[in-house]
Amino acid sequence: MDAQGRGRADDIDPADQWVLNPHTGEYELRLTPSAPQSPRSAVPGPRRSVTDRAGAPPRGRTASPAAPAAPGREVPPPRRRRGVPEEPLPGRRGRRPAKKSKAKKILLWTGGTMAFVLVAAAGAGYLYIEHLNGNITSVADDGASTGGFQKDKAINILLIGTDKRTGSGNEGYGDAGSVGHADTTILLHVSKDRSNATALSIPRDLIVDIPDCPTTQKDGTKEIIPGTTGVRFNTSLGQDDRTPSCTVRTVTELTGVQADNFMVADFNAVKTLTSAVGGVDVCLAKDIKDPDSHLDLKKGTQHISGETALAFVRTRHAVGFGGDLSRITLQQQFLSALMRKLKSNDTLTNPAKMIKLAEAGTKALTVDSQLDSINKLKDLGLELGKLNVKNLTFTTVPVIDNPAEKVKTTVVVNPNSAPQVFDMIKNDVSFTEVKAQKKKEAAAVAARLKGTKADASEVRVRILNGGAEAGSAQAELEYLQNEEGVLKSENAGNANAELAKTTLEYAPDQADQARRLAAIMGLSGSAMKPGESVTNSQGLPTMTLTLGKDFKGAGVSLTAPTKAPEGVQQSTADKVECAK
Repeated sequence: MDAQGRGRADDIDPADQWVLNPHTGEYELRLTPSAPQSPRSAVPGPRRSVTDRAGAPPRGRTASPAAPAAPGREVPPPRRRRGVPEEPLPGRRGRRPAKKSKAKKILLWTGGTMAFVLVAAAGAGYLYIEHLNGNITSVADDGASTGGFQKDKAINILLIGTDKRTGSGNEGYGDAGSVGHADTTILLHVSKDRSNATALSIPRDLIVDIPDCPTTQKDGTKEIIPGTTGVRFNTSLGQDDRTPSCTVRTVTELTGVQADNFMVADFNAVKTLTSAVGGVDVCLAKDIKDPDSHLDLKKGTQHISGETALAFVRTRHAVGFGGDLSRITLQQQFLSALMRKLKSNDTLTNPAKMIKLAEAGTKALTVDSQLDSINKLKDLGLELGKLNVKNLTFTTVPVIDNPAEKVKTTVVVNPNSAPQVFDMIKNDVSFTEVKAQKKKEAAAVAARLKGTKADASEVRVRILNGGAEAGSAQAELEYLQNEEGVLKSENAGNANAELAKTTLEYAPDQADQARRLAAIMGLSGSAMKPGESVTNSQGLPTMTLTLGKDFKGAGVSLTAPTKAPEGVQQSTADKVECAK
């Protein structure tokens, strides 16, 4: 087929003929010098009827008298020389400049395995193809998410890879009857300033509690699927008709982080997406031959795609300790390699790959109802595309062997290090050292904690509950008065709005009081809000302490961790690592 689908023998891929015009920043169709300029776009669109192809010429154009059309073929007009104005046809005015097609808008998002890289390398320009909307499958989030990401806040996306098999060629993988469990799950957190991100892998064999899950059934009815305790994480999807929204609720229960959106992909996504980008390079520290995953690769750098890529991310018996945790590390290495490929010029400047990637990516996805269009995915991609891969850290929920088992087949959360990892994500703390985008602002925030501190007896503060558990304001008041000597304090009831984080607002002349209270409570500089004082019940100027959702209880420090705990596995997407 030629670029117009009219049976040329040389089988030209239309995507191969799109090139970037450096002067306009847009992609344009260019053919070889021997080929006539196509009068139509090569972007996929409605097929022309047989009558259009073999009968009358296109609307608004006459066949050239000097070159009569052969049966079944349409002869395009002569190619205009560059720089020479086009002559209008006899009896017609010159053409108006053609309006830019919606299909030529730039699509700023990309694709990847387990849905992760479908948004990870969004900094490049991709053709905006309207018909891609029809490729996307969406399901209800059933109120499990925040309602969708926001451009001015940190972003949390739950990425779920299932063991459900769809598409041809997947007959040899996994359980043929699987309903699609949460086989590979990654919580992707992108910082508010977009300077860094953390990809937290959640082991499928982690023992968790699954909460009650309000679920939209296939017929549109609502049903609450009862929760359960002490089960494998992967049963949060598929088991007992649980949908992805239940996996979202389980992750929130586990980590304290509520996802803004979710994406789901299956086995077939790995094959189609890696093939779309032309494969990726991975490194092996040893020969790997795993009959279970069908992987057979030699030591060193190997180029993989399609079936081999799927085998690579599925293998576990031939790497590490042969368990799911070893496979997670392998998958993280693979995702890093795929992201580097997506960020490379080999992909970004190749229109053929971009079109194939857009097609494969949208077909591979099942998304929540807040991400059910190309426009929404593009907006998300614009945000995620600001990230530098060197500041994307892959890590895994810290776990230990399940002490209740004699034969170790499952794991439980490590109580010493996992809470710190979860807190870092909740408090938007980077796992990598990144340069502050606004050094002056960062220095000003840190300076709020520096200086003299008033005596506790001089601290005057009113306490409001702005999202903490009921009774928190009174409990904190009693702690401050009885344990810390902050006697000039009072319970002011509930705040007008809920806050994610606790704040302390104070006037300039109350800075020494604010520093004392910050030291007592473990408040960070960002929690301190210079502003104005208000009057308390006695008419005296006072600070305002508003307890947010991050409040953990009276007397519990609110200081967020500044680095990952010792021994936590982590790697960054910019580094090439070899599977062992």
